[in-house]
Amino acid sequence: MPRREPLPDERQSITHKFRVGDQEGYLTVGLYPDGRPGELFVKINKEGSMVSGLMDSVAKLASIALQYGVPLSDLAPKMRNTRFEPYGPTGNREIPWATSVVDYVFHWLERKFGIANGNPGSDAGAASEPSGIGCPECGAVLAYQEGCLVCRSCGYNRCG
Repeated sequence: MPRREPLPDERQSITHKFRVGDQEGYLTVGLYPDGRPGELFVKINKEGSMVSGLMDSVAKLASIALQYGVPLSDLAPKMRNTRFEPYGPTGNREIPWATSVVDYVFHWLERKFGIANGNPGSDAGAASEPSGIGCPECGAVLAYQEGCLVCRSCGYNRCG
């Protein structure tokens, strides 16, 4: 039977300020003593909005999953590339575009905790990963690569 691994009453955390399109917010990640993420809190600047409520729910579910031993490497791919407003440029060179706040949060978690390259606990990410965004020139899926969105089919790219 699954067992919950509670976090200690006093714990380290990381807080990251972000922007997706015109929406700003803060992501706080509570950490286990060994540095693994164990809880998420997402604070959206538009308190009481639908996006704020949705992000509270996503953060609670992700926290419960992490505490019951579901690896972030299993959660993140299921949550990335979700599409809904707000979406757009982020101002983050490593994740220049997000298809939603959920997409941004889970891309950031993967990069921060090294899930994309199989090295938990590091800031490094994969050299290239699918974005879920269609190329405006040929329709193929763009990839995040070195802070840009790149099309491997026709060569289109968009940075920043």
